[in-house]
Amino acid sequence: MLGLIGTTFRTAALPRIRVVVPRALAEHAVVAWQREDGGELPRPENPADRKRRQRAGALALIGFAISEHGQVDVDGNTIVELSPELVGVAMDAADDFA
Repeated sequence: MLGLIGTTFRTAALPRIRVVVPRALAEHAVVAWQREDGGELPRPENPADRKRRQRAGALALIGFAISEHGQVDVDGNTIVELSPELVGVAMDAADDFA
């Protein structure tokens, strides 16, 4: 059911979310965006690898948004507007990190 709700959200014109990203984390995200990845996908891809790949892609897209639209504040942090989907993926990753 949650997946069906998420599908509905993806088709909606949801507003972007303004976030503040600490400088060091913003730099890592931009590096992820600039990274060249020529690796082959394993066949079949196991669920853990798929999750890791999707999260790496989300990190790279956050890096792209930072490099294209980010504004540095007086404290050196980056302010950027992100899609709710990218914010959600990052917050899901935080659950595994904690």
